[in-house]
Amino acid sequence: MQDEVDRLVEAWNTERPDLDVRPLQVLSRVSRLARHLDRARRAVFADHDLESWEFDVLTALRRAGSPYQLSPGRLLRATLVTSGTMTNRIDRLAAAGLVERHPDPQDKRGVLVRLTDAGRTRVDAAFADLLEREQAILESLPPGQRELLADLLRTLLIPFDKTTEGH
Repeated sequence: MQDEVDRLVEAWNTERPDLDVRPLQVLSRVSRLARHLDRARRAVFADHDLESWEFDVLTALRRAGSPYQLSPGRLLRATLVTSGTMTNRIDRLAAAGLVERHPDPQDKRGVLVRLTDAGRTRVDAAFADLLEREQAILESLPPGQRELLADLLRTLLIPFDKTTEGH
């Protein structure tokens, strides 16, 4: 069984035998899979009238646990966007009735962003559908291979996560 990456690697081996193109065997597949996953995710989010960024913010709040609220600063760290971008996102989510701003009792000048009941309902439904779609993507791998793949990908990602922790 051959896939597109096998054909790509074969062509490069022919055209540039002086180069070691073996990294393409892994990383081109990861890249192609990421594009397919992104399309699947966007389709799920669209089914729930959400954009990817909205899902990111709403799930950060949902994961925080009851009362499902975080400061804008904590949301920044959870979603890796700038302050201006986060303010705009909170404004848009609030206008849609998915989040509310509340005074922070610990900081008189601060606010907390809280998930509304409508926001929680929407994000819970989208998350359940996303997991169903992602299970379908992985169904060709038996559980042991899924765990192995998760372990291998974790090993590759940890150095990148460490470099973004301080930002």
